Amino acid sequence: MKRKNLFILLTIVAAMLLLAACGGGGGKAVVERAYDEIKYDKPMSVVAPNCDYGGKIKSIEATDEFTVKFTMCKPDPAFPAKAAFTPFGIYPQEWLKAYANAENQETLLSAPVGTGPFYLENWARGDSITMKKYDGYWGDKPAYGTLVFRWATEGAARLLELQAGTVDQITNLSPDDFDTVKNDSNLKFLPVENPNILYLGMTNTFKPFDDVRVRQAIAMGIDRQRIADNFYPDGSEAASHFTPCSIANGCAGEDWYAFDPAAAKALLAEAGYPDGFQTSIFYRDVFRGYLPEPGLVAVELQTQLRDNLGIEAEVVVMESGEFIDECSNGRCDGFYLLGWGADYPHITNFLDYHFGSTNPQFGNPFPEIYGPLEKASQIGDPAAAEALYVEANNAIRELVPTVPLVHGASAAAALASVENAHVRPFGAPIFAKVNPGKDTMIFMQNAEPISLFCADETDGESLAPCEQIVEPLLSYAIDSGEVLPGLATECTPNADSTVWTCKLRQGVTFHDGTKLDANDVVVSWAAGIDASNPYHIGNTGAFEYYSYLWDGLMNAGE
Repeated sequence: MKRKNLFILLTIVAAMLLLAACGGGGGKAVVERAYDEIKYDKPMSVVAPNCDYGGKIKSIEATDEFTVKFTMCKPDPAFPAKAAFTPFGIYPQEWLKAYANAENQETLLSAPVGTGPFYLENWARGDSITMKKYDGYWGDKPAYGTLVFRWATEGAARLLELQAGTVDQITNLSPDDFDTVKNDSNLKFLPVENPNILYLGMTNTFKPFDDVRVRQAIAMGIDRQRIADNFYPDGSEAASHFTPCSIANGCAGEDWYAFDPAAAKALLAEAGYPDGFQTSIFYRDVFRGYLPEPGLVAVELQTQLRDNLGIEAEVVVMESGEFIDECSNGRCDGFYLLGWGADYPHITNFLDYHFGSTNPQFGNPFPEIYGPLEKASQIGDPAAAEALYVEANNAIRELVPTVPLVHGASAAAALASVENAHVRPFGAPIFAKVNPGKDTMIFMQNAEPISLFCADETDGESLAPCEQIVEPLLSYAIDSGEVLPGLATECTPNADSTVWTCKLRQGVTFHDGTKLDANDVVVSWAAGIDASNPYHIGNTGAFEYYSYLWDGLMNAGE
């Protein structure tokens, strides 16, 4: 299902129904709700008929009011790192029951209710998102009252706003502006340590990408170092593997093909294309740390494909939401420029997401890749898993489902007056930890969110505001990938990591005044992981992170 255009009138109606803020102090509901609170009665659960569906989760059960047990079909030592990720945030079961349906889908997508330090006051489409401090928050409360998200696609435009003082922090500085910020005493330079990858995607269900020789020729025929040198800041590097080497086992196995246009041209001729072929290069004009100059890099690739391989590729700019939907679901019939910034500190975030058995992005998945990945994901010790990652990385190199290009260095910036301004290696800034020195903090990102129901989103511009509103069971430290308590004070495994038991923090309230209990966790996860669940409704309906990071959705074939 493609994303619908949501108009201002619908936003106003949603706000009237759900987001009428009433201010107030600790514990008081700040959002009017159109439903009654469901008191904890009997424990709820979601259970797969069996483990034959291929996924990792067998069942999720509330064993008492504040305990949730996750039983896995196979060991998953990375469970905490994944469970701390924003798409696995917890919503009130009452809210999902009221709005996770076709009639109220617009409210579901645009007016989330969570437990976070900020609640949503208004989303003015095309302009800004305004959040207010939640005085009933269970943790440390923000030092200011209002958080505003704005957006601009051009790095220069974001920097001008920062220099003028009309915003307090911006994301993704243009590489040419690094020194400008470093040399301005009114600004603060914030280097980004997020591991990432830019790749050139292809889908093997479209000709000529169904021929591995064509894909290998393209892998040899692109000068990755030239792209890194000419379009990226210092600290960036041409990719030797899909996963950055800073992630354990990311660079296990052989390095990527050396640039060899003569060998590439010969291989393309062997595949039946001595004069190349015609195709497209799709991209979205959204600045990313892994792609700071989208248009320039697209044209550079267009030039290299023509000069090195005789391939004529038309450059096509797509709207961001449509681009993500079409290309990530394997419907783009040419090349496409996409990338990835690490969401959590584990190699499964890069490889299992992109090359898992249920991901249609690159066409028909390869068992030579996803087979060893599935085995490796069950091993907690990186050294013990290394041989399997060698096998998987070598299979990626041999089969070329995509071409890794560059690991990009990047940076953000803030006003020097902003205390604790930061960027995190995993996830968006936590603005409750920031003090702008005034009552309103304004953050400017690259683009407008696609939706704010982030259980069914993968786009960073959607996840960033969601992180301020909705919280998962666990969290990540600001300065590292360390997993910390969140809504759960702990999630502990059994001996082989096939059962994870999470103890919930007591006394937590949602923004609508309802109280967090174990059934809220079960219902939130069931809406994502169970394709037959009545609340399995979102923006695209794919629930990609639930599907890929847990190896598939329950009842997906029904």
